[in-house]
Parts: sequence; C-alpha cells; structure tokens
Amino acid sequence: MEHTPARAHFAYHDTARPMAAMVANWPAGAATGWHSHPRGQLLYAITGVMIVQSAAGSWVVPPNRALWLEAGVEHNVRMSGDVQMRTAFIDAARVSGLPTTSCVINVSPLLRELLVAAVAVPVDYLEGGRDDRLMRLLVDELQVSAALPLHLPTPADARVRSICDAIVAQPADTSTVGQWAEQLGVSTKTIHRLFLRETGMTFAQWREQARLLFALRQIAEGRRILDVAIDSGYSSQSAFTAMFRRHFGVTPTDFYR
Repeated sequence: MEHTPARAHFAYHDTARPMAAMVANWPAGAATGWHSHPRGQLLYAITGVMIVQSAAGSWVVPPNRALWLEAGVEHNVRMSGDVQMRTAFIDAARVSGLPTTSCVINVSPLLRELLVAAVAVPVDYLEGGRDDRLMRLLVDELQVSAALPLHLPTPADARVRSICDAIVAQPADTSTVGQWAEQLGVSTKTIHRLFLRETGMTFAQWREQARLLFALRQIAEGRRILDVAIDSGYSSQSAFTAMFRRHFGVTPTDFYR
C-alpha cells in the first residue's frame, strides 16, 4: 500500500478556496513523521486506527472518529493496522464555528460520506456550485459533532512524566500513588498536586485514560475483550466494560460497530 508524500499537502494549502480534502493510504506500522499544517486539519480514517502525538499529549483515533487539529500544531501520526486516511484542510480564518482546540469528534454517517466525497472535489472548485455546497455542508456537520475524551495530556514535570511513561509502557501496573511517591522520594500530596497542575487530571483519572486509549488500540486490532481487559489492568471483563460504558455510554463492541 502506497502512502502520500508529505509534499503532496502543498497544493491543498495553497488553493484560494477555504477548504480542500485529500486521500492518503498508509500501511500498518507506518508514521508520517513530525510536521504541521498552516490550515486546520480534520483527520479521519475509513479503516485502521491513528495514534496522533503532539507536544501537548496524544490522541487515539479509532474508526468512526476523527481528529480536529488546530493550524500549526506539530504532530506525528502512527498507523495501527492499514489506514485509509481521508483528511480535510480548513482555513479557520475564513470559516467560523470550528472547534477552538484540537479534539477527537464523533463522525456521523453523513459526515463520513461527506469526507469520502470531498476527496474527489478539485482544489479549485467553483464557488457557489455543487462542490462548494458539499464542502460547506461538511463544515456544518463538523460544527455540530460532539467532542470525545480521547486525549492523553503529556506532563512537562520530569517526575510526573516518569510515572506516566511507566503507565503507558505497562497499563496493567497497579502501583499506588504512595508507591510512586516512595520511588521518587516525594510525598503523596506532591504527586497529587503535580498531576493536577501538569495534566488537569488526578492520578487515577490519568491512569484510567491511559488504559482506555491502550484498550482502544488493542480492540481495533482484533484482540479479545477479555485479553484487553486483563492487559489494561482490570480484574474482569465486566469491570473493564463498566469503565468503557461510563466513558462512552456503550460497550466496547458497540463502540466499534
């Protein structure tokens, strides 16, 4: 499977139109490399899971979800499974009502079809014509799409970051705040304070989010829910499913369906 060279993005940014969409297919395990775009980017994949890294943290983008990236955000996209990417570049200076921060959004059936159709629209489409209306409808759908909690913030403090790196490497690790504090030679109050300051989450919230994003990648790759639950640090499939339902309102199987 061939992927789209980075230089292919240039035409989609240089167009006089406020929006443009392109297709890019990537093999499993590939990565785009670190880069940024002068326009906002709606990043979506028909198949496969994208793990998007930035200085502020990472996002996991499973099927039927998309990532809105603000213009200028330096990022790297890693592919889990073969990824058929469909992406739209939108000039936020000329299009109002876009998300104010980078976030994962729900992709409705209509938004999905609009993204698939948009890649066939010429970069210099006729204003006021059918293609123009299609692109504007795409924006309308983006504006009403719900944001989802699929972001994992990266702390700057080296002490907290060492804990976070260990959790990402071993999601099933059950070490308590007290045990981490002892390892780092600080108080438990310091760990709690640093997590809130650096990530906006408590230690427990951050670990649960890390486990959730790990699980999303594993389920997307076809692993059994029970195996994913154990590898994510849960004692049973029912405990894992309860956590998943609390975040998304559906079971893991229904989420991907």
